[in-house]
Amino acid sequence: MTTDKTQTYRDLAARGKYRRLYTHLCSLQTHEWRATFREIESTLGFQLPASARLYRPWWGNQRLGSGHSQALAWNIAGWETAEVDMDAETLILRRTRPPPHPTLDLDHVLPVHSAGAWPEGLSLRREDIYEDRL
Repeated sequence: MTTDKTQTYRDLAARGKYRRLYTHLCSLQTHEWRATFREIESTLGFQLPASARLYRPWWGNQRLGSGHSQALAWNIAGWETAEVDMDAETLILRRTRPPPHPTLDLDHVLPVHSAGAWPEGLSLRREDIYEDRL
């Protein structure tokens, strides 16, 4: 699959109905997330459809580019479903790719420190710097 296609799927997941699940999974730094259906609903901000509680295939992992929007959300985020317990309404989501390295903020790594006030009499004018060389 080309990078352009992957980026297109990433954009679809980031804009789609399950975008909050996609974003949540992208932000996790763990390799496994044990969740209840209610926790997933809390993450999504809406209730799962009835089919999620009635049909195990709703939680199925699918090839990228085919299938349902919920599967695209976890798949493109680098996760897959496992151990779906329909009676207990729980599942495990496992990483299929290593977590991305967190982006570092340069101001956090190298914080800006004030050197204090500009010393009196200090000048960066060319004439002052090279006055003794003339």
